Amino acid sequence: MGKLFGFSIEDSDVQRPGSISPVPENNSDGVDYYASGGFGGSYIDIEGVYRTEYELIRRYREMALYPEVDSAIEDIVNEAIVSDLYESPVQVELSNVNASSKVKNIIRDEFKYIKELLDFDKRSHEIFRNWYIDGRMHYLKVIDFKNPQDGIMDLRYIDPMKIKFVRKLNNKAETSRGASQVLTKNNTGGSNPLGRNNIFSQAIDEYYVYTPGASNVTGYGGGMSNNSTASVKIAKDSIAYCNSGLVDRNNQTVLSWLHKAIKATNQLRMIEDAIVIYRLSRAPERRIFYIDVGNLPKVKAEQYLQQVMNRYRNKLTYNAQTGEMKNDKKVMSMLEDFWLPRREGGRGTEISTLPGGQNLGEIADIEYFRNKLYAALGVPASRAPGGSEGFNMGRSSEILRDEVKFSKFVARLRKRFANLFSDLLKTQLILKNVITPDDWEGIKDNIQYDFLYDNHFAELKETELFQERLNLLAQAEPYIGKYYSQEYIRSKILRQTDGEMLEQDKLIEKEIADGTIPDPSTIDPITGEPLPAMEGEGDPAGAMADMAGAEAAINGESGAVPTDPAPPKLPKSGEGEI
Repeated sequence: MGKLFGFSIEDSDVQRPGSISPVPENNSDGVDYYASGGFGGSYIDIEGVYRTEYELIRRYREMALYPEVDSAIEDIVNEAIVSDLYESPVQVELSNVNASSKVKNIIRDEFKYIKELLDFDKRSHEIFRNWYIDGRMHYLKVIDFKNPQDGIMDLRYIDPMKIKFVRKLNNKAETSRGASQVLTKNNTGGSNPLGRNNIFSQAIDEYYVYTPGASNVTGYGGGMSNNSTASVKIAKDSIAYCNSGLVDRNNQTVLSWLHKAIKATNQLRMIEDAIVIYRLSRAPERRIFYIDVGNLPKVKAEQYLQQVMNRYRNKLTYNAQTGEMKNDKKVMSMLEDFWLPRREGGRGTEISTLPGGQNLGEIADIEYFRNKLYAALGVPASRAPGGSEGFNMGRSSEILRDEVKFSKFVARLRKRFANLFSDLLKTQLILKNVITPDDWEGIKDNIQYDFLYDNHFAELKETELFQERLNLLAQAEPYIGKYYSQEYIRSKILRQTDGEMLEQDKLIEKEIADGTIPDPSTIDPITGEPLPAMEGEGDPAGAMADMAGAEAAINGESGAVPTDPAPPKLPKSGEGEI
């Protein structure tokens, strides 16, 4: 294939010749293998797949403008991304990473640099919202090709409508005997990061097709819309890609979290429009005029009825745009009267009133579809605007079950969104020669991302857990140094991470130096009172004087060494006896 724009990170782990598997790895990005043929490399036509994905993204974005959907999205994004005045929305957690402190500090610094490139502290809400609505997100990693060791220089956001990931079998796979046999049975494959256990690992071309000025991408490089520019093939490692994790297995298309709410949104929209039309047509009261026409012929009767209508009809009309009353027949009349002729022998001329709709205030059907919409989006119905249930400030055991499910749903979204940070951090560390691709495969699962929490249920739960930990610490304190170490107590009972331990140790040393808290070495561990200071402590001359004074007290004032006292005299034999 031709040369791709961007860069690629090659893995030193090459597939063994005997490690052949007809089953490809799990495909979670909605991309299939496509075989090419002919001289020059033609592409299979999957125009329908592109059109479907393009229309899906447009539908998702239109749905996000609907008031109820927008309110639900804001609830989700506000729970997932918490903007604080003093703390960043997300931090990297390296407690489980088996690496030196120096490497961990470098990883923390590089993660902070990546957040600065994304401007994540300021634009985190917008970035997460776009990812949630579209169901995918792409960033171009801009590097200096002359000095790649400088790492990522810039990150450019790419509209998902203008880029598509392609995984294509090249000529080597077509001519390979084993590959051709498997291709006839199953042409679906997945990413192969380690280059093993896949018969197509050495015969696959993976890249992105980017169409800068296109409003619709309809093919792999060749099938573009008429108003689009030429496409650009970009290397896979040059793009940071993160999807929602939802894939339509039938159509091999990545879906957004809004996909489940498409039907509910359309139903709610239609029922609202129907109710508005019904109320506009049934709200006003109308008059019915029964006009006695006697035995007049049909034509004469119609003329007579028209004359009566022109004589008594209320010609004042209401202009809804200006709010004025006009005699203009082009606008809708406030009162649409009914004029009906009545033959001789009836009750004569009569005027009656047709009442308006009686159940215009019923909105139970709207509430049903609105709750259905919130359930499809995974948001508790109590969070809907105008909900009857108030905000519960009780214990965590009193929190509604829907709030617990919503908290877990937001946690899953955070976990999935963190793949974007992992992709960028991997590229940055490898380009700067901090780690190798093999090292990254060993530590990537241990790198966690700690998002700032603002969920009320999580806050109550954390408070109760912290209280239980303090009670457990008080019970375990007599055994510290005998059966358990300080580090074990801090990590297992207090659940402090390595970073928190280092931070707390530095703060304690600073507060001891400032005199904010006393030095633990000067406190009696049993009574908690300060230890009595020894006389002459810190003064050797004073200590020697105290020792000399003690010797003088022993020897007496004259300085003579006292002799032992005389032993008592025993009574003679026979004296003093009874």
